[in-house]
Amino acid sequence: MPPNKIESHVTVTSSEDNAASVLAKASKLSKQQIKQAMTKGAVWHTRQQHTSRLRRGKKALKIGDELHLYYNQQVLQHQVDDAELIADLDQYSLWYKPYGMLCQGSKWGDHTTINRYAQTHLTPDRPAFIIHRLDRAATGLVLIGHTKRTTAALAKLFETRALDKYYQVIVEGHLINLQSDNPSITINTPIDNKPACSHARLLAYDPQQHRSMVEVKIESGRKHQIRIHMASIGHPVVGDRLHGVAKESDVNLQLTSCYLKFACPITGKRKEFVLPDRLRPTLTSLI
Repeated sequence: MPPNKIESHVTVTSSEDNAASVLAKASKLSKQQIKQAMTKGAVWHTRQQHTSRLRRGKKALKIGDELHLYYNQQVLQHQVDDAELIADLDQYSLWYKPYGMLCQGSKWGDHTTINRYAQTHLTPDRPAFIIHRLDRAATGLVLIGHTKRTTAALAKLFETRALDKYYQVIVEGHLINLQSDNPSITINTPIDNKPACSHARLLAYDPQQHRSMVEVKIESGRKHQIRIHMASIGHPVVGDRLHGVAKESDVNLQLTSCYLKFACPITGKRKEFVLPDRLRPTLTSLI
């Protein structure tokens, strides 16, 4: 049997070469395995200075083209739950991203990414571009662009904080502000030596579990900001195996993007999207 991980780079020597056949010969994998790797984004094609994923084994090749195979059996076999379309606005769409689905692929594949899912499930078919990101373990609302111009305009809203958004998380302990009567807590702990600000507000508390449902709004967008900030005040997010106390057998990360509001870059009209309750984390589901 071939190894679980293979990286192969081949220069095309004949215009009659077939990509699947060439890579199968070079890697000792079957043509069927190569074709499956192609559909999952693990094969790349270089012509002059341009490199892109190759998904069709019968694509016409030229002498001097390069083929790149990044075969990782574990990556290619990985499966995630389906995403759910929340709204289709033609030039962009809004999706619910489930746990484990990625917002960005790698050279080893892109079949478990939200943009690839959108690209293969929308009608009519359209390109799909990432506008912003959620952690792999986080769930919730994700915008996908379908033209480069609209994608850039929506990405600018996130960069300039010209939109409203909030998250719901379940944290360990009873979140209360001991320093004032204000029901919310502002956390200004820098992340990676950069300013970061989060506002957390208690929504509900379950004394039996000693856990709180919390709404979080962020003024900055640092990596793992909510997870780091909640852990920094002694209330790590339930299921956080990186910054919290979760074990491998614990529940998934209880962090969900629930709300987006912004001015549509196409029409100028205000758009407001709220994640359905059935897709939000609940304290009762953890009992």
